[in-house]
Order: sequence, then C-alpha cells, then structure tokens
Amino acid sequence: MRKFLAATMMASSVLAVNTALVPMGTADAQEDSRYGGTIRSIIVEGNQRIEARTVQSYLLVEPGDAFDPDRIDLSLKTLFATNLFADVSIDRVDDNLVVRVVENPIINRVVFEGNSALDDDKLREDIQAAPRGIFTAARVQSDVQRILELYRQSGRFAAKVEPQYKPLEQNRVDLIFEITEGPVTGVRAINFIGNEAYSDSRLRSEIVTRQSRLWRFFSSNDNYDPGRLEYDRDLLRQFYQNNGYYDFRVTSAVAELTPDQKDFYITMTVDEGRQYYFGEVKVETALEKLDANALRRAVPIQTDSLFRGDSIEDTIDALTYAAGIAGYAFVDIRPQIDVNPETGLIDVTFAVDEGPRVYIDRINIVGNTQTLDRVIRRELRIAEGDAFNRILLDRSKNRVRALGYFKEVEVIETPSDQPDRTIVDIKVEEQPTGELSFAAGFSSVDAYLLDVSASQRNLRGRGQSVVARVSASSRQQILDFRFTEPRLFDRNLSGGIDAFATRQDYEDYSGFSSETIGAGVRLGFPLTERMQLGLSYRLQADEVNVLDRNYIIDENGFFITDRIQTAGQDTPDDISDDRYRLVEEGDAGAGQRVVDQCSRDYVLRDPICRAERSDISSIIGYNFFWDRTNDPIRPSRGFDFRFSQDLAGLGGDVKYLRTESSATAYRGIWRDMIASVRLSGGYVFPLEDNQGVRINNRFFRGGSTFRGFDVAGIGPREIVRVVDPETGEVVQTRRLNSQGGNVYYQGTAELSLPNFLPEEYGIRSALFAEAGALGSLRGPDVGPTIYFTDTTTGLPAVRLTKTAASLRASAGLSVFWDSPFGPIRFDFSQILRREDYDRTETFRFSTSTRF
Repeated sequence: MRKFLAATMMASSVLAVNTALVPMGTADAQEDSRYGGTIRSIIVEGNQRIEARTVQSYLLVEPGDAFDPDRIDLSLKTLFATNLFADVSIDRVDDNLVVRVVENPIINRVVFEGNSALDDDKLREDIQAAPRGIFTAARVQSDVQRILELYRQSGRFAAKVEPQYKPLEQNRVDLIFEITEGPVTGVRAINFIGNEAYSDSRLRSEIVTRQSRLWRFFSSNDNYDPGRLEYDRDLLRQFYQNNGYYDFRVTSAVAELTPDQKDFYITMTVDEGRQYYFGEVKVETALEKLDANALRRAVPIQTDSLFRGDSIEDTIDALTYAAGIAGYAFVDIRPQIDVNPETGLIDVTFAVDEGPRVYIDRINIVGNTQTLDRVIRRELRIAEGDAFNRILLDRSKNRVRALGYFKEVEVIETPSDQPDRTIVDIKVEEQPTGELSFAAGFSSVDAYLLDVSASQRNLRGRGQSVVARVSASSRQQILDFRFTEPRLFDRNLSGGIDAFATRQDYEDYSGFSSETIGAGVRLGFPLTERMQLGLSYRLQADEVNVLDRNYIIDENGFFITDRIQTAGQDTPDDISDDRYRLVEEGDAGAGQRVVDQCSRDYVLRDPICRAERSDISSIIGYNFFWDRTNDPIRPSRGFDFRFSQDLAGLGGDVKYLRTESSATAYRGIWRDMIASVRLSGGYVFPLEDNQGVRINNRFFRGGSTFRGFDVAGIGPREIVRVVDPETGEVVQTRRLNSQGGNVYYQGTAELSLPNFLPEEYGIRSALFAEAGALGSLRGPDVGPTIYFTDTTTGLPAVRLTKTAASLRASAGLSVFWDSPFGPIRFDFSQILRREDYDRTETFRFSTSTRF
C-alpha cells in the first residue's frame, strides 16, 4: 500500500486559470482577444464517471456567452467546491472552452486496523468517509481528527491514526485507518485548592471524574476526559449553591500529564465565598385571577432556611403548577434575587406574569423501533393544535413511562417557524418487554425453590400483553395463558381473557394439594385521570386432596404408628431410616386397625380433611386503584391505594366473600433515599351457615409476601406439645400442617439507600421492616383439642390448633442488581418476633431474564 499523501492522489495546492485563453499568436493579439469573442462550445475532457453535462451544469458560462475571465474563474472555483475533482483546468482553444478534470476516487470500503477499545461500528458512526463516498484528502484528515477525539474521550491520549489507501480499478480506493490505540490515560489524583467548608474527599464524591483505582476496572469515569471536566465544574457549582454558597465559582481547572505520560493530575481552584440563607420571599402578580397570597403558600422555600439553588427551580415548577390549576396555562415566572453580603441573606421575589400563548404545531414520536405510534399517542393528554400546557405534557410523559415499554422517555420542545407555535418531540428508548424469569430460594426448612415463567407485555408493538406461562417449582405447577387488549374496540377500555390450570402442592406445609382448571374474562376502565376500576368473572373447577397416608390406630382410634420396623433389623435411632417401611394393610395387630389419616375413625383426624372434595366456583369481582404518586416507575412523593373484592356464590358450590386492600405512601428524603410505608390487609368469610372457608381459599403469608418467613410460614397451625407430667413443662413442640387464615394485616416500611457505587453497576439496596399477623380461624375450620399419650416419648401430649393472630416481625436488607443476566434480588432477613411453631428463612434469591 502506498502512503496516503502520495502525490498522485493529492489535489493541487495552487489553483490557477490558464491566462492564455486565446490561440497562440503575438502578445498584442493575445491581450486584445483575451476579453473578446464568443464561446462557440464547451468541451469536457478527463471525466470517467461524471457525465459532461453534469460538469457543464456547474459552470457560470455557456455557449453563446462572451469569454469573461471573471466568470470563468468563478466556474473553476465552483467545480473545486463540489469535491468531485482532484484537479481542474479551463483553457481556450480557438472559440472553444476546454474543461479538463481529474476526478476524485470513489471509496470502495472503509477498513479499521489495530482497534480493540472502540469497535468498527462506533468509529463508522462518527466519521464522514463511507463506501461509495468521494475520497478527498481534507475529508480524510477531518476523519482522522474525529477518531483521535473519540479515543481522547475514552482516555487514550497517546492514540495515533495513520490513513492509507489501496488503489483499485475504475478509480476506486480502499480507505484504511491504521490505529495505534496506546494505553488508557487515567487520573492519578484530584486535588482542590481554596476549599475550606468541605474536604477534598467530599468534593471528589460530588463530581463524575474518579481517581484511578484497581477496583474501578468496570468504570470509565477514571479516564481523563476534558469534556467531563467541564461537567464536573458545573456539578461543583450546583453542590455549593445547594448548600448556601451563592457566590461560589471554580476559578481554574488544570490537568497536568504525569512525567511517565500515563496519567493526569487534576487541580481545581475554587472560591467558596460566604454561606447565605433565604431572607424575605415574596410573590408578585398583576393577574386578576391569581392571588399572590395563595401562590405564596405554594412556595416551598422557608425564610431563614439555607439557600439552595435547586429551591428556585422547584418554586418555579410549583408556581407554574398552581397557576395552571387556577386556569393560567401560560405564565412567565421570573425570580429576582437580591443578595446582601453583609447580612448573609438572599431576598427572592417571584414575579408572575401571563406569558405568550403557544400552541403545539406538531408532535413527533422518535425512537420507537418496535412500539407503534398510536400506542404512545393514545397515552398523551395533549394533541396537535392544543395550547401548550406544561402540566398536561408532564402527565403525558408519566403515562408513557408507566407503560413499561421504554427505558427512557424524554420530552423535547423545539421552536417552530411561527413564533406562537412549538414542536414537541417524544423521544423514547425501547427496552425488552418480554421476560423469562427464574426464581430460586433457600430456607431454614426446605432446601430450594425453583420457578420459571415467560411473558410478553408489548406483543407486536401494539401494547397487547400475553402470558404463556409454564411454571414448575417444588410447590406448584402452573399452565397459564392470559391475553390483555389495553384499548378494546378502540375505546378507553381494556379487556382480557384468562385460561389456567394449576396444581399447588402444600403437602410439606399444610398437608394438602389442590388442582384447579378454569377460565375468566376481565374489563377495566378509568374513572378519572388517576382512578381505575376493573371487573372480572371466572369459572373454575378445583379439587383438594389431602396426602394419603396409612396409620395404625388402637381400638379407641388413637395413633400408634405410621411405620413399622423391618423384621430382623436392629432398632434404628431415626424413624426415617431405611429399616422402617410405611404401614400397609395387614400390618395391624390385635385390637388395631390400618386407616387413612382422613378416616373418621381416627381421633386425631386433621381438620383440613373437611376440604377434601371437588367443587365448582363461580366468582365475580372488582378492583379499584387510585394513584396519586409523582412517578409511575419509582415514586418519591404521593400515595397509591388498592381495594378488591371477590364474591363466590352466583352459581357453583362455593360461597364466600373475599376482600383485600393496600395503601402505600412514598416520601423522598435525600437523593436516592426514598422512604415508603405500606399497609395491607385481607378478610375472607363464608356466606353459608355452619360452613367454614375451604383451605385453598384462605390466606397464606410468607416467602415473597412476608420476608424472613418461609412459604406459609406464619399463621394458624396444628401443633403437638409433649408435656412432662412431673414438672408440667413443655418438653417438645412439633409443627404440623399450616391451616391458613381468614384475616391478615401487614405493615411494611422500606428505605432505599444510596450505595455510592457508579450508576452503571446497576446496584441498589434498601432496608426493610415487616410486621403483621395472620389468623382468625373459626368454627368448623378449627380442629378439636385432643389429649393423648405420645407414642414416641410415652409422655402426655396435646394436639391443638393455634389460631391467634399474634404479631410477627422481621427486618433486613434487600439488594437489587440489574446484572447483565437480568435483574437479581437478594433478601437477607432477621426475625424480630415470631411464634415457636413458625417456619422461618434467612435468605432468598430471585432473578429474571428479559428479552
């Protein structure tokens, strides 16, 4: 390959028009005929790809015009300006104008060699050269500088780029950029001069640039970037102004290369000034319908509070919102700041005037590569031609974000050609809406929990939701299909159909399993902008089976054993030993019988045996949702409220009323610290006299619903207590089946924590505390209290049902990691209050993968 600057490919550095625009002759004749005569024809020579008439179209003269040197000179410059030609000359031959051109080559392909830190696609996005483009020296040199700039932004200041080319036939070339990337230039130290109120380490935490350390191998913020340094200056200004230092400024920011040329020393000199507090805060307005005193109550700034620059912006937003509610969608709010260095007070006057009316000329949806435009537009609360309204625009943005289809939603306003018009761009960034989830758990009682499911929330970009779930775990198997159309019949009405078949195995927790198959329909519609009502109906057949297990009972119906020793073996220490086998027919001795554990002859028959039957359930229900939060994804202010009821009994065999409700309040404290408090409860009661609630329709709490306790870990439970007859003390408590509950209440407090890790790590954490109870079994749902002699210990024992809704509590830490494999969650729990028959867990892990 030849060097890029080879003379055969360079444009002429000196451009000139042949001054001899006339035939050869005497000097006087040449001088006299230079401006005389008429152009008979224009002849183009040397062109290969470009047609002659295309070249002639750039000329400022044509046949029939006079030979005008000025216009010919301009024609020459115009041809060079097209970048189509490496060289151009214009001569006069007799009465003909001869244009000789040397065409610039065409780029066949662009090749990058030696690059690894930046891939080819990233480099191609930022350069001008492209296949089938024109090859010019100036353009290539511009691309070289752009590539170098990209490497400087990634911290590689020693990068070198050498352009080369390979000539091909038909005046084509391969353009090759040979890149020597060099080492990453880090930041060895960041120092501050002039700071007294805050230490260097405190100021380093407020800027984006970080000092190079071994543990920051995932981050690029420890690479030196001049553009990032300018951003850091602005961050420092914001930090100081939000802490009262109104006069703060960064007088200089200097980056010096270390002697080994591997890193930079960054030194920032700051002038802090003095600290200020808010003085008098006033609101002035000349608008008749706006009361200045009422507006003042909307101002969040308090007199004598520490001056914060962000408080000015927050107040403008609050006043704009208040004026919008009062009917003024267009207001101009100008803060007037009066600084008094002697008293250290800043007086602020907010002047509220009616602003010019602006209308929306056009709404563009940008970035939706999958989601259809109409899916986004139907969430907007403002349309083309409407008056511009900031409140409605913000509400529209939140509604689009609430869809959950987009990673980012940004509203950009661009002035139109007309002064009273504006263009609104809704810029979105698609995110995966399909989910393949995997959950795993570990508890103090059971070893594992596995769950797998799949769903798609934005089918074909139409906003439709479909769930085709095949889930299998140690506790349940589910076949589930759900389809939801968010705009049924093109109206503000959602509809859906459900079909499901489930098997839930609670044999390890409650001694029963249930199988359900059914289908249902759903409708939902808004009551107001923030209130939703949903209606549902489902018809299902369910069957409850209690674990089949043979017992040997005596003539009075009391338990003797459920296993017998294999003949010829020594007595084992553990009943689970292989030398024991389950009781079979024929194993009973004299006066004994072999019965199933649900036999009515068995005195200690479990009360859940009442539920062992098949039923048809016809269930109609409704749910109400009220959302008053400021953000649909991660709220920091406001509350939400849910209430639902299901009525079984309009046909079918099961009759009950089930009610559930929850309310959550959110409050932002500082930065990423958001506190939330959630209160929830539920109640189910039978609608038939002397009939209880089937166990599969009761509430169970624990696992993901009550951190720190296992699945069905709290609430009413059958237990056996063995008593020492001499002391009366309980020597042993055995947990039997969980019975579920008819009533539960629960409170959850959570505080998200700033973890001071780079945002790109995607790690968040939160402290939590849970408190609540589950209980209130009554009537036939509660088994009898039975006194008997325990066959294992030979001591007196009592079997009873614990039904009291006593308080349970736990606390711990939840860690959320948006990992490359999908979102992962870890829950670490500590039990604060429990009953001795509860089942607890200390750790839970879950994850899902999106597609």
